[in-house]
Amino acid sequence: MSSYIHTPKTININDIEKKDYNLSSSQYKGLIMPNDNFKLVKDFLKRKLNRKDLGIEVGSLNYIEQSPYKFIRTKALQDYSYLPNLTSETALPIMPGEFVQMNLKEGDLLISKDSNIGEIVILDKDYPNHMLSGAIYRLPVKNEWRYYLLAFIKHGIFREQLDFMVPKGATIRHAKTLFLDCKIPLPKKQQNETIKYISVLTQAIINKETLIRERHNHILKIIDTELRNGYKPETFTYNLPNYNNILRTERLDTGMYSELFQRYIHMIHNYKYGYYNDIYCLGFSLSRGQNLQESNIGKSIYTEQYHKSFYTLALPTYFSEYGTINKLTYLGNRNHLKVLNKGELVFGAEGTFRSFLVCDDIEKFITNIHGITLKQDNNNLELSIFVKLFLDYLSEKGIIDCVKVGGHGGSFAQKYWAVIPFPKFQSRKIKELKSLYNSKNEYCTKKLSLDNFLELDSEYNFSAGIYELDKSAKYLSRLLNIAIDDIINDRDVKISFDI
Repeated sequence: MSSYIHTPKTININDIEKKDYNLSSSQYKGLIMPNDNFKLVKDFLKRKLNRKDLGIEVGSLNYIEQSPYKFIRTKALQDYSYLPNLTSETALPIMPGEFVQMNLKEGDLLISKDSNIGEIVILDKDYPNHMLSGAIYRLPVKNEWRYYLLAFIKHGIFREQLDFMVPKGATIRHAKTLFLDCKIPLPKKQQNETIKYISVLTQAIINKETLIRERHNHILKIIDTELRNGYKPETFTYNLPNYNNILRTERLDTGMYSELFQRYIHMIHNYKYGYYNDIYCLGFSLSRGQNLQESNIGKSIYTEQYHKSFYTLALPTYFSEYGTINKLTYLGNRNHLKVLNKGELVFGAEGTFRSFLVCDDIEKFITNIHGITLKQDNNNLELSIFVKLFLDYLSEKGIIDCVKVGGHGGSFAQKYWAVIPFPKFQSRKIKELKSLYNSKNEYCTKKLSLDNFLELDSEYNFSAGIYELDKSAKYLSRLLNIAIDDIINDRDVKISFDI
């Protein structure tokens, strides 16, 4: 049961009449918010929302394979990120003649009114060649309220209000503009300082998310440049598969016969410093994650709330393409389960090929059977980082998809790992890559204050790797959620950067 929603045990005929005889149970829930000092979402806008703020549908007939113009779908707005997740599935190439210029600018707030209703993101940069779908509004929010409003719309209090405003019975839910009537609580004490506190925390998290993406792209560029510059000048010739190739792979349904796959393998084989035949030559062994079926480990308790005695469960489905985890689940079980240790790599073996590297000693940390764990005897963290990043690079180039088998994203089973070679990058290049992913810089909060926070946080970000940026962003998210809960429950907000 939601901590903010009241579900009545009984209703009367007057209640039903007020709801136009709608018998959906969700329509009779009520919001519990001890803080009676609030504004509605529409009160944070410069003007009334109008049709020009809504995107435009172009129709699936106008989707094409390649185009400089993109169509942003609601799937680009996800609850785990403040930024749009623009991929080949969420930002579709469209016919240039159907493109409508919407002048999407850095700082614009985009909110979904249909499907994943109430999901919101902020644009990290200008998107001149992108347009919005007809299910997305751009909110004309007042600048001084931008981050405060964004933080509360991302919080559960907003989603729960929408859940009882919009009936759940329909296959596709439509919020229209009902979200404008959702309540956004305001602090009663130290109002200016508290609003600033919420805003700077939100802004800092967004800054870190932006840098994580930049670091990731920089890593991919470094690997690509090194591989191409270190490629010995030997002509690549593409050959169609022969009988011996088919005998060796024992497969007909594979992209390993494609020109793309053969070209990249040829590039690695002709790297000037040499290469390793496969992951095993680097000293790694592979195993599956913990089987969590009740028949294997008995009954378990699953929760999204942290409990000291529970296992922390990292599901591959929640791994991001940047090597971070979007969501953690906690599992209570009396048995001794197979845990992950520092230096081990976990890859999603099915569906999207994404990974996570355990860089810290995390107690009772596990994954499920859909994750493949890579472990090495000498526990060389630097080597593990290189392997992770190089596999990320191959995945981004489509090489992993060439090896996968099956539908729905395919499966990259253990027996296929032997076909992937690894270049022998020099130590200095591996160290450069490592520093971009894991710099080992600890996040210090001792000198932080409301006035200097963004400046000092930016200084830390400058030398932090992806792992540290994500870790510190999650820390700030905890601070933010504590502060928002205090405002909702009419408690004084502790303006501090220590938990």
